[in-house]
Amino acid sequence: MDKTNIQESKSVTAMNNQLLTECKAHLFWSRKQRRKWFFTLLYGTCLVYATRTSVPLLIPAISKEKHWTKTDSGTILSSFFWGYTLTQVASGFISDRIGGQKVIFFAAVGWSLTTLFMPEIINTFSNNEVSVKFIAAVRMLNGAFQGMHFPSMISLTSQRLHEPDRASFFSLLTSGSALGTLLTGSLGSYLLETYNWTKVFQVLGGLGLMWTAVLSYYSLSLMKNAASNKSSNVTPLPWLQLLSKPPFWSCVLGHACQNNCFFVLLSWMPTYFHDTFPEVKGWVVNMVPWLSLLPCTFLAKMVSENLVKSGYSVTVTRKIVETICLVTQSINLLILASVTNYQAAILCLTLIIGSTGFHNNAIAVNPSDLAPKHSGSVFGLMNTVGAIPGFLGVYVAGHLLEITHNWSIVFVITSIVNVLGCIVYLLFGSGNAII
Repeated sequence: MDKTNIQESKSVTAMNNQLLTECKAHLFWSRKQRRKWFFTLLYGTCLVYATRTSVPLLIPAISKEKHWTKTDSGTILSSFFWGYTLTQVASGFISDRIGGQKVIFFAAVGWSLTTLFMPEIINTFSNNEVSVKFIAAVRMLNGAFQGMHFPSMISLTSQRLHEPDRASFFSLLTSGSALGTLLTGSLGSYLLETYNWTKVFQVLGGLGLMWTAVLSYYSLSLMKNAASNKSSNVTPLPWLQLLSKPPFWSCVLGHACQNNCFFVLLSWMPTYFHDTFPEVKGWVVNMVPWLSLLPCTFLAKMVSENLVKSGYSVTVTRKIVETICLVTQSINLLILASVTNYQAAILCLTLIIGSTGFHNNAIAVNPSDLAPKHSGSVFGLMNTVGAIPGFLGVYVAGHLLEITHNWSIVFVITSIVNVLGCIVYLLFGSGNAII
């Protein structure tokens, strides 16, 4: 009798294990699904950045028409990042529990609509002081919607991909930022020169709404697995344990320092060329530097994979790749502070923007290393702090320019911040799971 019970117990256990294995396998994307979702999310990331960079592209033309000062422009440019910080943690936390595709869809509707109606928002008030505040408030709302995209996307990919594939898959998706900026630089510059600045907002906002329809269609297949997906993510995130770990804070600080460089250039680069080298065509400024980001992302992916295959640990690999990014950017920022011709300026900016591809294969994917089961929440927290330079650094840059009319000061300070982030990450960074 006992032997029979033991045998039945073993049989039940084996069946449960088999069902659990099949359930987990069903959660992961097949090769076909993986390819479909990669291009869908890449296109979405492209549009996120296209709509985000539309204001930096158009701010010289709009500020001239509306008679805005550099401080006014800085307020509007930086306001986006105030909203961007508000939704990072919450969207990652929610995505880890209900599925990232739902949060991405909700966010996409929001940032698409606020982009589409931006011309009406800009022209609502004739009084400059009131108008700037109102535009800044809407830009902050736009930033809040866009702040949901990356935490939700890393959560979705962590839930649907096997662990060895997550970092490289997500890093390639981040290259959509380069494609989006190129889209703004090419299509946006064409629309601006051929029509006017209002057309740029309308076209990009319309493309965003079209993407939401595609995303909604592809999300239906994932909704069938919502219950099983939720059950696989019930483990609560140990916040206190996470916040007590130096590797996490080194990741956060390194991300914030690199973001300071990226966001300052993202927001002010068109204005820099407009002020310093007005003879340069807009499409050259808004396209050429960003052409380097996509190939550099693939190059950094290859470097990371080869380092790991050569026997280097994930920790050492992440540090090497991140150091390449931050050191390259720091050196070229110092050179940029003293250049006197636009060819040299474009070359420096091309190297700086391209180096971001190495960051996308190091610190940007580090949350998946540090907290594999909570990557959405951890990335959201990291990106919240990382977005502070977005509103602080961009605003301070505008204020310094208003006072000094000197771009060199902005570039030197940005270089110093990068060096600080590099030192901290080299000392305390890690590629091992800490929670």
